[in-house]
Amino acid sequence: MPIQETTVQDQEVGRRLTALTTGMDRLERQLSRGHGVLDSEGLVPIYLGDDLVPAAPYQDWHDVHHELAALDEATRTYPEGPRKAFLEDMLRSLRTAARLFEGEELSFREKLEQLVGVPAAPVDDDALHLMRAELDTLLADAGYRHGSLAERVGRFETDGALDPDVLEGTFKDLMREAQRRTDAMIYPTGDYTMALNVLRGVPFTARCNFNAGQMDLNVDLRFTRSALKHLVCHEVFPGHSTQLLYTRDAAARGESTPDVLLCTTNAVTGCVQEGIGDQGIHLIDWVEDTHDAVHMALRRLRSAAATSAAWYQMGEGWPEERVRAFLEEHTFGQRAWIEGRIRFASYPFRGPFIASYWHGDEAVREVRERVTDGERPAFIATLYGEMHSPRSLRMFRA
Repeated sequence: MPIQETTVQDQEVGRRLTALTTGMDRLERQLSRGHGVLDSEGLVPIYLGDDLVPAAPYQDWHDVHHELAALDEATRTYPEGPRKAFLEDMLRSLRTAARLFEGEELSFREKLEQLVGVPAAPVDDDALHLMRAELDTLLADAGYRHGSLAERVGRFETDGALDPDVLEGTFKDLMREAQRRTDAMIYPTGDYTMALNVLRGVPFTARCNFNAGQMDLNVDLRFTRSALKHLVCHEVFPGHSTQLLYTRDAAARGESTPDVLLCTTNAVTGCVQEGIGDQGIHLIDWVEDTHDAVHMALRRLRSAAATSAAWYQMGEGWPEERVRAFLEEHTFGQRAWIEGRIRFASYPFRGPFIASYWHGDEAVREVRERVTDGERPAFIATLYGEMHSPRSLRMFRA
């Protein structure tokens, strides 16, 4: 069934947008040779569409800005709605990326608002308070009733920490069930699978290393079964790997506009990509028990607090010691995780994308929670088969 009814014009706009974005990625890599603002991920970390939409062969940034202006003009002809909203947000994001690649200095506020497409502000303190209260209640339900909230979180994570000897076996068991549920509820993923690749000394918790067929895992951290389950859902099924498989197939069949091939781009699309990952366990209805519920509440609190901490660090100029103390107080996180958040926020290009997890998770959650059972197939098709910014996704059946 087609993902959406698309016009010839929209297919062409999608093709040009895709060629533009991948062309920008390759131009920046060529010109900077590792000395620009991009880190190793690049603008488009994983691209499966070289045979469908080749990157535009740009020679300089003048050509990029010319195509951005032309796509702006094309976007103005669209009727008001999600597609126009996405194109407006994506073009603004790419224009901001081009400015950074050309060497312009932008504030953290400008990067958040114009590149990532999220508010330049910490998460509201009242929201953090409500998340702490929810976590408090769930911990009590799980039998952790005595001591401070930090002490109870510590005991919960220590008691449930997986022995390193069982980490890989648990990963495989979780991935097998996640794939079964994803195949039934999201998309048939065929014989695709991933291996576990353990790492140390990296600033991330886990990563979808799609081209290598691996889920990278930072074993400087301890993981409960519920934490590992969430990461499998985020990185593999029904998260990043599933979205890559879905979008490649949909673009190849012409059921989606070609820009779905940009699902991993470090632009406004990054928010919804991370939102799909963080909502993955809910998308396949896999919260099994109170321990899962505790972890998901804790993960949500940590995502919100990390977003605030990044703003305080890079937007307001807090010293790292003060940021570290804030994260310790509000997230109860392991030291390696806290240090990773501080490093992440400081990256000149990727840093502001730390906020994409919280804002993307909220956008996907808000829409997921209000769709009816009858609307779910259309919601999944929209979520996976179209490119969105948080603003455009929230327009679904609004």
